[in-house]
Amino acid sequence: MPEKPLTVATYAAGASLAAITLFYVFAPNFFLDSDSNTARKKGVAVGLSNPANDCFINSVLQALAGLTDLRIYLIRENHRRKIDEPWVYEEIVQHPAYKNTPEWKTQGLQAGLVTKGLKDILDSLNERPIYKKTISAAPFIRVLETAFRQRISRQQQDAQEFLQVVAERLCDEYHAGRRARQAARKKSGIEASTNKAEPIDGDAVEARLARLANGENGSADAAEPSGIAHKTEEEAVSLKSDDEEGFPMEGTYESQIECQKCGFKTKPTESTFCTLTLNVPQSSSSSLNACLDGFFKTEYVDDFKCEKCRLIHARDLLESRMTHSTSESFKESLREAIAKLQHAIDTDPEHPPSDVDLPPMRDAPTSKIAKHTRLTGFPKIMAIHLSRSIYNSISQKNSAKVTFPEQLLMGGLLNRKKYKLLGTVTHKGSHHSGHYESFRRQNVSLPYSTPNAFRASGVFTKSATASPASTPRVAAMQKSGDPSPVASSPDLVSASGGNSPDQSVDGLPRPSTDSIPQAPPTTHGQPSSRRSPTSSTKDRESDSISLKSVAASARSTVSRISNSARNSRPSSPASKTPVAPSTANGKAITSKSTGTKSKRRKQNDRWWRISDEKIKEAKTSEVLGMQREVYLLFYELERDSPAES
Repeated sequence: MPEKPLTVATYAAGASLAAITLFYVFAPNFFLDSDSNTARKKGVAVGLSNPANDCFINSVLQALAGLTDLRIYLIRENHRRKIDEPWVYEEIVQHPAYKNTPEWKTQGLQAGLVTKGLKDILDSLNERPIYKKTISAAPFIRVLETAFRQRISRQQQDAQEFLQVVAERLCDEYHAGRRARQAARKKSGIEASTNKAEPIDGDAVEARLARLANGENGSADAAEPSGIAHKTEEEAVSLKSDDEEGFPMEGTYESQIECQKCGFKTKPTESTFCTLTLNVPQSSSSSLNACLDGFFKTEYVDDFKCEKCRLIHARDLLESRMTHSTSESFKESLREAIAKLQHAIDTDPEHPPSDVDLPPMRDAPTSKIAKHTRLTGFPKIMAIHLSRSIYNSISQKNSAKVTFPEQLLMGGLLNRKKYKLLGTVTHKGSHHSGHYESFRRQNVSLPYSTPNAFRASGVFTKSATASPASTPRVAAMQKSGDPSPVASSPDLVSASGGNSPDQSVDGLPRPSTDSIPQAPPTTHGQPSSRRSPTSSTKDRESDSISLKSVAASARSTVSRISNSARNSRPSSPASKTPVAPSTANGKAITSKSTGTKSKRRKQNDRWWRISDEKIKEAKTSEVLGMQREVYLLFYELERDSPAES
């Protein structure tokens, strides 16, 4: 007797354990799968450790890891250097403007050391681990120290200076590699033209034989085909050298000076930039558009010495001396000098005649000028630095609020460009100390996506959306006499559209049969089907009845299972949708869904707020609210089909 309660308790404990196991294994558990679980959200991004004041490095790297066009460029550039021959980048090709650059530096630029190192660290940061993961930026720091042959100090450095060093190094490596590829193409083109025989043009040979048969001399036209071939080959080499996408963070702007006295405009001076530095005005609040207007607005400068005004002043002096002179030979020389000066004034005042003595520059008149600046080359990635430094007797930080939009419009009305905010770097603290954080939009592109394996495509795609032309599906061919199950079963066609819980056959993607050869209806004049029309009709009716019954039972079973599963989830949005009642014959009476839409956060509204190894989710409103702390902004040029995660 005493053993019976023990046995009952043992069986009860075993049954309870089995029930708990079945509940956690088979039942829908939103405590594990729900998006509200913050414990599992810690593993959605990779953090960076901060052993020695490395927050300025970590914040910039995390922001760069969210830039799609930069990752595409790194993949393309490293792939190009791998498939090229090693000798292409081993031969030193000096920059035409900097011919005294050390060979070790040029070799490092052509080898793309920082390009490869940045790709490795960004690939690691774009992993999606299941649990929390933290890596170190030390390998990339060692790559930078090897490339520059100097040690990077960790004593409260500026994030903008680190970004500028990395961006300009990447830009220099791209141009060095491009010069090396152009030199290799030129060398291979010369070797091919000297060693390879010229291609034989059959039409030219026939035309020459016809002229010789008619007694004409074709020696004058014999050299024309070869000259055309050489010209075509040179044009092909030049086209290949220009068929490259540049560095995505490199942009250009032009500056032009206009004299307010004589109206002379100098030739535009083009400058390149990788980060655009904007001064924050010393006020309580401002906006990014106001800072941009302050950079590109017309600037007036007094006491400037214009070249055209200087030539006009020299011409007037010579004319005054000619009126007071009595020597005819001296007057003739003055007339020649005045004519040369007048020609330079009318054509190119920036290049005065060298054989005419001009008055000293200190005696030249001064005038007021206007400096115009405009953006001419729009980069794919617009990196903006908001300069918050104030230099008075002591340097301090400008804590003015700066509002910035999620979508930035640049350019004029005829050349409008739209940029989207993908990342920011914020700073909290004073001018001499503080902490950097980064906000990074959760956009995951598919750089290695090849949805169509039967067509020529690149090694990457800029958009995360799959190609509409996918791999063709091979469907089974049917005989002409046999009916299609879908066509003979009206019950398989759903009338509720996409809101129905059980999808119909017509709702599924059908395989394309345009490229599949269909069976001919007849073979040697005889029908392909050996059945009689009467038997075919009977079989069709029996098949229709059987398929109707199978479809009705399957639909009712799936409907009951799906409805019970949704009703068992109290926190699921689908449980709020009313279930369509079913009739006795198994046909469901469908109605429009009146349930509320899912309150799940939009994918483009998701951000990561990253502070070294600490990562948490944020919203766009939280990012746009960092107006006092915003320091670096990263905008990316919007494409036709932007990538979404």
